[in-house]
Amino acid sequence: MVAQSGDPGALDEAASVFVGLRPRLFGIAYRVLGSSAEAEDVVQEAWVRWQTTDHAAVVDPGAFLATVTTRLAINVAQSARKRRETYVGPWLPEPVDTGADPQVGAERGEALELAVLFLLEKLSPTERAAYVLRESFDYPYGQIAEILQLSEANTRQLVSRARRHLSAGRRRPVSSSAHRRLLTTFLAAARTGDLAALEELFAADVVSYSDGGGIAREAARKPMVGRTRVAKFIAGWAARFWPGTATAWVEANGRPGVLISRDDTVIALLTVSASDQGIDQIMWVMNPAKLAGISRARPEPPNLEAGSERD
Repeated sequence: MVAQSGDPGALDEAASVFVGLRPRLFGIAYRVLGSSAEAEDVVQEAWVRWQTTDHAAVVDPGAFLATVTTRLAINVAQSARKRRETYVGPWLPEPVDTGADPQVGAERGEALELAVLFLLEKLSPTERAAYVLRESFDYPYGQIAEILQLSEANTRQLVSRARRHLSAGRRRPVSSSAHRRLLTTFLAAARTGDLAALEELFAADVVSYSDGGGIAREAARKPMVGRTRVAKFIAGWAARFWPGTATAWVEANGRPGVLISRDDTVIALLTVSASDQGIDQIMWVMNPAKLAGISRARPEPPNLEAGSERD
């Protein structure tokens, strides 16, 4: 029970409660929206509403704030879906640096990886929210039903449908260490334009997505599909893209990623999705607005094999 909000002590207690719950609230909003900036706006709005709430009437602040945050996120997701229909080029989620801010992934890693957030974008906002609350935060179905204002049976169907969608759209991923090895090898082959090495790394149906938001000129406006086509594109791109760049490892959404900089400005985040069939997705986040947060990542010491020195 939060104390009556009429005195400074009660207000301080209410603020303390919110601060303690904030990482979870951001985690819910971010997974539903796939955007750190939009999630921050949702959490800020939840804080404004919490300030004007009669705290003495709130039996469970965590449940109350999770409900407010989820419903706000669903509303934002509904309007964002319309905006993304006119987005220039492929849309990818906005990455977060889980190495610098481990609280983002402190609950459960589910629905945090960029590849999973990308798949979740194909679901309705309500389906997404149901899946996130269940799989990432382990809320009971009854509580999810209350948050979404649905029956428990309907809520179970939403989660089940989301699971099927993710299962159909994604192969079983490799371990984090295997992921990093594949990304290291890919980075080396991409930098040198080694066509044979690239083809050997890829699954037959590999897809390369470049999200430049219509701003980054080097971003491809359409996804590249297929082992040979993707390999030829990346090999042919090497001489134009890589000279003058530096790379640094970062933990992006719980998985290894590579920040690519030119003239001390981050121009891309590179990460991949891989299974035992090889790399099946390559994601180049190049939209400057989506790189603002993760570009503050602390670079690891240079690694020659990973291509971490300046050309």
